[in-house]
Formats: sequence, structure tokens, C-alpha cells
Amino acid sequence: MGLVVQKFGGTSVATPERIREVAAHIVATRRAGNDVVVVVSAMGATTNDLEKLAFDVVANPSAREMDMLLTAGERISMALLCMAIIDQGEEAVSFTGSQAGILTDTDHMRARILEVRANRIREALEDGVIAVVAGFQGVSTNSDITTLGRGGSDTTAVALAAALKAEFCEIYTDVDGVFTADPRLVVNARRLDRLSYEEMLDLSATGGRVLALRSVEFARNYAVPVHVRSSFTWKPGTWIREEGMSMEQAIISGVTHDDSEAKVTVVGVPDRPGIAATVFRALADAQVNVDMIVQNVSTQGHTDISFTVPSDNLANARSVIERLVKDVEAAGFSSDENVGRVSLVGAGMKTNPGVAATMFETLANAGVNIEMISTSSIRISCVVAAGDLEKAVLVLHEAFALAESP
Repeated sequence: MGLVVQKFGGTSVATPERIREVAAHIVATRRAGNDVVVVVSAMGATTNDLEKLAFDVVANPSAREMDMLLTAGERISMALLCMAIIDQGEEAVSFTGSQAGILTDTDHMRARILEVRANRIREALEDGVIAVVAGFQGVSTNSDITTLGRGGSDTTAVALAAALKAEFCEIYTDVDGVFTADPRLVVNARRLDRLSYEEMLDLSATGGRVLALRSVEFARNYAVPVHVRSSFTWKPGTWIREEGMSMEQAIISGVTHDDSEAKVTVVGVPDRPGIAATVFRALADAQVNVDMIVQNVSTQGHTDISFTVPSDNLANARSVIERLVKDVEAAGFSSDENVGRVSLVGAGMKTNPGVAATMFETLANAGVNIEMISTSSIRISCVVAAGDLEKAVLVLHEAFALAESP
């Protein structure tokens, strides 16, 4: 057999009973002849509880100390899981992100992995030991503990799979794989057997919450096959890998939605070179992550620029634009938090005309007004009123016949 990396999320190890069940699965994988590296998240809602505790103590906690605090959650779960594995008769050893060789930049609470120096993990595997690694964390180039941001354990797992040249990486969660829509909203959403990296990237970027976006980027960049499956049913899930020329591609793979977006519009901007560059450079320097951008057709030498940002970045974005309005000679600006984004994703769009027309007709027939549109070769996204978001998902899922067969 080969080397397998298995990642277990917080719900998978939320209780002592769940930890013992996960340990049994890991032991079975090892006894089937595989070398096994496990990446584990904090138990249940531990990370949220630690965050709340910090803000109960101080209004504005230090980012460095938040990293020290939050990484405690994964250290607890990795140690408990190792104990359970050992109790079931296999050797196991735990590693923090630092001990596992996850080297990051110095950006606390959202660090990026620079290198994986997995020598200690390789030594453990050579000795026939199961390596259990704390996800979500690493060590910076100046030797400080760092965290990788939300979904960081997914990124840890795929990065280790790439560095160790694992056969594949299994991401265990509380759902059976990747679905054509959020099954909590669309009850007849269908589980997808396979997706290309590009499709999964767009699904993750537009509201699909099964896999962290950065983990999919790692998987694509290093050609790591990823298998998303449930630790509650242990059934086969969704494979994400390089699309093959023989793969029959659905026109649309899924409908995603994101209710954590806000829209900002800069009004009456002079239509001349350099204005957009000034606006978006200032936003970038303030660490505001901009997503969709639309510039209107110029009228009498002036235009409007609209863009979306994560809702938790809106206050920062407003502050930046407020300072810029006078500098760029704009008439003013506005913002709207009561919006959401609905997206269609599918590699088959490249060769099938009419997807956009069907999408817009479907939304129009449902009385959903489109405020912004953004496209790529395999994705169409629309910003709509927040109150219309769920309706938009449901009618599009039906219009493109994505439901599970009766």
C-alpha cells in the first residue's frame, strides 16, 4: 500500500466517543498496510470558545497572543487522539505544527505556508508509527507560533500530503462529500462523485464551505488527489483531482451562495487612467480583500465603480474609501450589507452556450433582481438582495436539473 494523509475536523473529534471511533478508523487504515499521517482540528467548538474567552478579557487582543491561545485547541485533540490510537494497539506520536515543520510567514492569524520541513514525520513513518499533527498552525520565520486562518487544518493536511508525496489526502467532515448545493438549504441536493481542481476552487471561493480555498490551491498546485468524505458514515465521498480528457463533464456542477458579502459603490469617479489603480491599491494596503468589481460605462467623463468585500472587512473598506473620495475627486460613496452572492459553477460551461441566459431568465422569472454580475470560464456569479438569496439558490438548482434522482 502507500502513504495516506487523513484530516479530521472538529465535529469528527468533538467528544471522547468520537475520538475513539476516529482512532479505530485510523488503526484500521494502518493495519491495511498503509503509512498514515493524521491532521486534526480542535474538538467541536473549542476554537470559537477560546476566541470568545479572549474577547471577554480584552476588547482588542494581540494577534500574536491570539495565535498562542487558539493553537491550544489542536494540541488538546492531537494528544487525546494519540492516546486513543495507542490504547487500540498501534504506536502513535503527536506533533505540533512547529514540530511537524510547517514554516510560515509572520502574518499572525492568517499566516501562509512557506515550506514544509517534515523530517520528524518521515522518521516516525520509517519506524512504523502513526504521526498525528495539529492542524491550523505553524511556526514563523522569526520562530513565533502562527495560525493559518479559518479552514487552516485542511491546508495543513494537503500541504503535508504534497511534501510527503502521499497517494492522496482524505478530508473527513460531517457531510458525505461535496453537493450540488448546500444540503441544509436544498433538501434534494445531490452528492458529486468527482470534481476538477478548478471547479472545486470556484465552489470554495463562492461560498461552498466543505473545503478551505487555500487547501484546494495547494492540491491543484501539487497535484494532490483529495477525497472529501464523512467520518459519521465512512461512505465514499467526492474525489477532487485533475480533470481527465475522458471525463464526462456536467454543464453545471453546483450552485453556491454566500451571505457574508457587502457591496461598496464609489460614485462619480473621473474616467481617467490611474483612478481604479489608486482605489484598489489603497484597499490592498489596508488588507481589504476585494472580490467582484464592476465599472459602469462612462457618462460625461465620470463613472461609478462597485465592488464586494467580506462583511467583516466593510468597516475597513469604508474607512479607506472615505479618505480617498476627495483625492480621486469622486462625488461620494455608498455601501450595502444587505446583499448576497449566488453562483453557478461547472467546467461544462466552456463548451455549452446559453448558461448565462438561462440563469438570468430563471432569476427574472422568480422576481430576483441582479445587482452585479461576474464571470469566469467556469463560473457565473450574481449579487442579489440578501432577502432573495435562498430563493435564487432554489430556483437555479431546479432550473439546471441538479437534484438527486428520486
